[in-house]
Amino acid sequence: MRDVRDALMVARNSEGKLVRRPLSPHLQVYRWPISMALSILHRVTGVGLAIGTLLLTWWLVAAASSDDVFDRAQWFMGSALGLLLLFGWSVALIFHFFSGIRHLVWDAGVGFDAPTYNTSGWAVLIATGACTVLVWVIGLAVW
Repeated sequence: MRDVRDALMVARNSEGKLVRRPLSPHLQVYRWPISMALSILHRVTGVGLAIGTLLLTWWLVAAASSDDVFDRAQWFMGSALGLLLLFGWSVALIFHFFSGIRHLVWDAGVGFDAPTYNTSGWAVLIATGACTVLVWVIGLAVW
């Protein structure tokens, strides 16, 4: 069995020399296209939004419960951990929004050529960063 596996690992390079093929995929060799990375990130942010929504639901239920419960929830949301979670949730929400718009454009059959989907991928990342900073600057200025 080992001989067969070794034989399958042998190939010829462009000059015709025998070379040993790498196991696939190797992260050192394989480069992720931006669309693949953003597709995975779109799914991850969807899960993050579901989990973060539980935190916001807790805050809203606390607001409807009593002053004491709301004070505790408000204290947590204002703590370093709470602000970090809120920041991560807002990044996920904004990224998911822009990535969703990109997917809707694709559903219309537009933007499948390589230059366009690379450009739109970078546009999603830039818009996410810019809008997240804008939301937090405005939010902290009002707070």
